[in-house]
Amino acid sequence: MNISVQFLGAAQTVTGSKYLLEIDDFRLLIDCGLFQGLRKLRRRNWDPFPIPTEQIDAVVLTHAHLDHSGYLPRLYASGYRGKTHCTDATADLLEVLLLDSAKLQMEEADFAKKKGYSRHENPKPLYDTDDVEKMLPHLVTHPFDAWYEIHPQVRIRHHYAGHILGASGVEVQVTGDQQTKSLYFTGDIGRVDDMILYDPRGPEYTDVLFIESTYGDRSNINPDVLDELATVINETIQKGGSLMIPAFSVGRTQNILLYLKKLWDDTRIPHIPLFMDSPMAIAATEIYIRNSDVHKISPTEMLSDNSFLTLQKNLHIVRENRESRALNERTEPCIILSASGMLSGGRIMHHLFHRLPLENDTLLLTGFQAEGTRGRKILEGDTTVSLFGMDVPVKCRVYNLEGLSAHADREELTDWLNRFSDRPKMTFVVHGEEKASKALAGYIDKTLHWNVTVPDYMERYPLFEGI
Repeated sequence: MNISVQFLGAAQTVTGSKYLLEIDDFRLLIDCGLFQGLRKLRRRNWDPFPIPTEQIDAVVLTHAHLDHSGYLPRLYASGYRGKTHCTDATADLLEVLLLDSAKLQMEEADFAKKKGYSRHENPKPLYDTDDVEKMLPHLVTHPFDAWYEIHPQVRIRHHYAGHILGASGVEVQVTGDQQTKSLYFTGDIGRVDDMILYDPRGPEYTDVLFIESTYGDRSNINPDVLDELATVINETIQKGGSLMIPAFSVGRTQNILLYLKKLWDDTRIPHIPLFMDSPMAIAATEIYIRNSDVHKISPTEMLSDNSFLTLQKNLHIVRENRESRALNERTEPCIILSASGMLSGGRIMHHLFHRLPLENDTLLLTGFQAEGTRGRKILEGDTTVSLFGMDVPVKCRVYNLEGLSAHADREELTDWLNRFSDRPKMTFVVHGEEKASKALAGYIDKTLHWNVTVPDYMERYPLFEGI
């Protein structure tokens, strides 16, 4: 039995996670993510898949974020008909995230056609809601820490990864005629001591390791989040301004709600209105209640009148587009919590259009901003940003609250690596921009003395021969 891997994404970039394992004639795809950020990366979403999709035998997902799952509807629309395996909570989130992704793509294509700012005469979405509905019945769910078989010689186990609800590292065990070998894909590794999720776990040993490196070059991303958040809010309110907080609907939004509740309970910030302007975040929050066995917050606490998920005194849930657009007319201080986290689409776009030029307002970024995204450009000091085909001036205050990131920083990544009982035979550093991936690889090489590689896009590596 021969095993090889090909890197179809997340190689020296943080998006497009796809790893194709070929185990003799059995083809297993680990993750099926969208490329995001730079235009040259986004164009890859439209390229023909590197192999005929009907030749793929199974897909296994680490978690539901679109850079790990968002290509699934396109894969099925292109001919794949097999099963997609994931944890229970991941499946719950996929229905929400993928339908929302399709809806946004359809709306953006229609808007671009109407306004005439697309390079294409008849712009189309990568996939639509029908494509999502057709792929959802192919999901097969599994609990954490339980082995399941996807081939007579291949079995899978999901390990708790933190990061977001349902996120896992994927352990692949392959049994040949003479030996058994293990491979471990970390997916995205979460922070330690998170307020909602448990600490990430993993196996004590693997023959081949694929480790994410989003923050592979950055340590100590752990300021006092409550102090920092309170300061930003109070300074904005004192100027009579409002805060826009673009946040991923799964994970980041719930953490922010919990932090805001603590600040209000401790009277550290004024009781100004909080508008949760993200239908997807509303649905995702309900999924937290259904999956209370995989996070720290008890059902009683989540359903109480004083729950951080309801915040009845301050929270206003915005469901309709007209309500969302009405927020742009508000002049009194408020907090607008809306997707998406990297400013790539969703309702946050029209809030940015109206509020980026307002000097008293604040744009509060709360997580990693991938290269080429609007969030990254604004963070790096661009004075204008393109929105709806127009250049919009950035005059508001821009603040990056790094402590809310859901990714382990370098210290947490190295602590996670140091728990292995023995060195893997091969380690691949993935899911990071070039600088971050090479920094983590350098640590692994010089400190741990492991055999480490930073792969390139589309590179193929033989892993084992004749096992």
